[in-house]
Amino acid sequence: MAKRVRLADIAERVGVSPKTVSNVVNDTGSVSAVVRERILATIDELGYQPNLAARELRSGQSNMIALAVPRLSKAHFAEFVTGIIDAGRARGVTVLVLQSRGNRVDERAIIEGERLPALGGIILNPLALTPEDIAARNSTVPLLFIGEHGLTLAAPDVTHVGSDNIAGSRAATEFLLTNGGKRIAAIGLQNRLDATAQVRFAGYRAALESAGIAVDPDLLVHVADYNRAEGSRAIEELLARGAAFDSVFCFNDSLASGAVHALARHGIIVPDDVSVIGYDNTEESRYMVPSLPSIDTGLTTASDLILDILLNPDHSRGGSVELPFTLRTGDVSP
Repeated sequence: MAKRVRLADIAERVGVSPKTVSNVVNDTGSVSAVVRERILATIDELGYQPNLAARELRSGQSNMIALAVPRLSKAHFAEFVTGIIDAGRARGVTVLVLQSRGNRVDERAIIEGERLPALGGIILNPLALTPEDIAARNSTVPLLFIGEHGLTLAAPDVTHVGSDNIAGSRAATEFLLTNGGKRIAAIGLQNRLDATAQVRFAGYRAALESAGIAVDPDLLVHVADYNRAEGSRAIEELLARGAAFDSVFCFNDSLASGAVHALARHGIIVPDDVSVIGYDNTEESRYMVPSLPSIDTGLTTASDLILDILLNPDHSRGGSVELPFTLRTGDVSP
């Protein structure tokens, strides 16, 4: 195995201190142009970093971006991250993946680039940031938001990319109505002011009201998290209430997966006895038996658009870029 090249090796070859080499690598301190060029040339020669990284140091631009989501364990986040990594690789862009856990302190540190290497852009699915946090931001690294809460934070210099979740949730509920649903349960409400829960409930309510059906509190189930366990528990809660329902709108596919599992345990056949629809069109929903109807937000196929907005200086930034959503009825293409 080849010996790892160190800063000290670069310094010895050039005849400067390791601190001077560090200043060049990290673009800090004051180094003359002549010495800087000699250090960069030696970096190339000895292979301390890939040649691409050395060219970035010369240009002052970074080919690394940060991508932060609340939890990688969520299927739709994992699929989105994979898409960004693949699209970035095709452009020679390295993606640093972070988990924010929806913590405001962590989200504020991420948008400032604290404890992170030099970045060419930041993608974040925020849950706790405020408009005041955006206004107080010092970093000039291009910033792009995804997710429902991110839409509320879009600014002239901060872009949000996503679909219309109210319209998507309304389409999901209308699908159930079209298929004969009259007692449609909604799983995914949350006691905290969660943007996803708010907009998806708003679409559900709008569809019912348009059909002349009043929202029945007995058919609304709050959850602690958007996972399979909570989807399963929500069905158990509905059954324990004795609430009659013929359809279920779950606010994401993981909730829907858990709901279908619980219904099956009780001998309730989907979709013959109860229709279920999810949201996000994750791979798990497409390969359930039967495959689960779901709303495709378009986010997992928007990786190139997102990177264009984030990294291309000629691309307009700021405000909201709306993606078209698609209602997938449950059929799996070969």
